[in-house]
Amino acid sequence: MTKTMRKWVLSIIIVVFVGLIAVNVRKSVKFEVGTRENYALASNDAKTKNGIMVLCYHRILNDDDKMVKTVEALTPNNQLHVYNVNVSAFRKQMRFLHQHHIRVISTAQMVNMLKNNQPIHGKYVVLTFDDIDRTMVENAAPVMKQYDYPFTASIITGSTGQYIGGEQLATWPQIMKLYHSENGKMELGVHTNYMHYLVKGTPAFNLKRNYPKFTRDYATSQRVMKEKTGHTTPIFTYPYGSGTPLVQNFLVHQFRLRVIYTLNNGIVTSENSLRLAPRMIVTTDSWPSIARWLEK
Repeated sequence: MTKTMRKWVLSIIIVVFVGLIAVNVRKSVKFEVGTRENYALASNDAKTKNGIMVLCYHRILNDDDKMVKTVEALTPNNQLHVYNVNVSAFRKQMRFLHQHHIRVISTAQMVNMLKNNQPIHGKYVVLTFDDIDRTMVENAAPVMKQYDYPFTASIITGSTGQYIGGEQLATWPQIMKLYHSENGKMELGVHTNYMHYLVKGTPAFNLKRNYPKFTRDYATSQRVMKEKTGHTTPIFTYPYGSGTPLVQNFLVHQFRLRVIYTLNNGIVTSENSLRLAPRMIVTTDSWPSIARWLEK
């Protein structure tokens, strides 16, 4: 076999090998996405006539970003499927709220509505964003500003500007520039200081051995928040959506906290405790059930 023929054979083998890998990866992606948890509104909650639906977003991506589309096609990573909403879809969702005259309120307004256990009449929405990825600042904020919508963004105070779990976090200067430009429409919550990570599939703060570290981390997150903004925050947002009874008990006894956001599927009503406030993750699959509830 000549040297040229060997090169051709080797090239063919490489192409076939890469092709097989691509096929297997694509099958894996389809399987992972297809077997993922359903984030649609539960049937029992869909019957609720009055309440506040808290929507949860993470990244709002440009539709024409070819790199993003390629990565989404080649990986089953939850961070690149469940937690992404394209900016065109986000615009349609905000337009939907506007066209259907949905009352979009702030977290503070929600707290005031429930403070005296007064019945909630009608349907409301609170917009929340976890992590403060730079796409929230660049893509989501301008859309919400068009409609003068308030929103809450929860920040990993010690990880700003870093690349974590498939997202580029906004820097403190970017966050504060947006915060000051929103004239009170943007509320900030803490999302831990530096414990927003998994240890063998479990959020670090939920491991019993890390409990003392978590209590210190929480105190640090509030201290950083005060240094950067001039005040602490009454909002804590769980990374990955929930905490152990030990962690929850600690947070409940923090006098400054008024809201502890979870990712428990559901609607806030007069009967809810905001110490375990439910939220709806917005995805392509969950939005139709969200829209149906709001339209009723």
